[in-house]
Amino acid sequence: MSRGNAVALILGGGRGSRLAPLTSIRSKPAVPLGGQYRLIDIPISNCINSGINHIFVLTQFLSVSLHQHIRRSFSFDHFSGGFVELLAAQETTSDESDWYQGTADAVRKNIVYFDQPGIEHVVILSGDQLYRMDYGELIETHVKSGADVTISCIPVTREDARGFGIMQVNDDGKVRGFVEKPQTDQELDAVRTDPQWIDAQGVDSKGRDCIASMGMYVFNAKLLKELLDKSDCTDFGKELFPEAIKTHHVQMHLFDGYWEDIGTVRSFYDANLSMASENPEFDLGDASAPIYTRARYLPPSRVAGAQVSRSLVSNGCRLSSGTTIENSVIGLRTITDPDVVIKNSIVMGNDFYPGEGDEEGDLDVPLTIGSGTVIQGAIIDKNVRIGKNVKIVNESNRMDTSHDHPKCVIRDGIPIVMKNVSLPDGWDLEKDVP
Repeated sequence: MSRGNAVALILGGGRGSRLAPLTSIRSKPAVPLGGQYRLIDIPISNCINSGINHIFVLTQFLSVSLHQHIRRSFSFDHFSGGFVELLAAQETTSDESDWYQGTADAVRKNIVYFDQPGIEHVVILSGDQLYRMDYGELIETHVKSGADVTISCIPVTREDARGFGIMQVNDDGKVRGFVEKPQTDQELDAVRTDPQWIDAQGVDSKGRDCIASMGMYVFNAKLLKELLDKSDCTDFGKELFPEAIKTHHVQMHLFDGYWEDIGTVRSFYDANLSMASENPEFDLGDASAPIYTRARYLPPSRVAGAQVSRSLVSNGCRLSSGTTIENSVIGLRTITDPDVVIKNSIVMGNDFYPGEGDEEGDLDVPLTIGSGTVIQGAIIDKNVRIGKNVKIVNESNRMDTSHDHPKCVIRDGIPIVMKNVSLPDGWDLEKDVP
């Protein structure tokens, strides 16, 4: 099926407060992932692998680093006609605020870009999810069913259903009801789907009896413009879909591959470490559907007597003798001194090597992880200087600490050392983070 008549819109998301402090200085799609990628690389790579090369990314909050990454990473040749175009919310001379008020509002304010001749389908995606999908199959379901709108869905348990928009469908997969985040037993009973019906669609239900929206949609382009023009709704799930279901053919596309919504610190942490396992559900090295990112031309990592197991080690690292790394993700240009221990942790690495751009940093603490340091169950953001004999271990199992600490906070039980900070020799999480 030709996909040249489809355009993709990737929504950059809101403020991402549940991912703070990782999102305190960057938008959610710009958060580093898997050592050398960013979250935005996932939907853009899926588009490219699906044959969709007309891609818009709608951004709003703290989007400078996201813009820089996309410009450096995704450039199509002149003959393909493809592009990845950034559309940022901006001030105008009108009396109305042009900040996006929701997913539907973000699309409405950029409707001119896909209300063009030759564009038949608009694929709307999220910029903060981890999965692989051939969007051509989603479009094929849309076309074959004769739908006006198609929603990509995944089976979930009754408990998980409380965090999603849940579909009610008929035997043909046509959506006849939509409930946003049902909470009560009565609401959950009303949206339950027989697991045997899910099994009959070629998807193993595994006892899951609810069908959740994945936040990915295909619209007929003309209809999308019509729906947005006639309504002042700001959100697809809460407002637009409940109305559209009453008057239009809304179809379900059932998906059951690996899919993770990176909405919290815990989900981000777990998703990263799962990629470091021996048989990851989401394999970054799957050559059949590559994940593309910025080409940095860094040297291979140098491992001088370090012991590394069940971990991802990115390019340009220097791991000294006596270093132990277990079940961790090690980002670009990470440098360890001797006898460092890193377990069950995400170290995002550095944007430069020592002396190449760190003049404004604390030069009393080198851009390394100092000897004798222990990091366990933590996230270390980029460009962090760590002195000798530092201890970043949540021994008291605190779930959360004050978000105002200038260097380190605990979220969802996970210590997070913030970008560009310095931890002096002997710094101890238990003593120095109240």
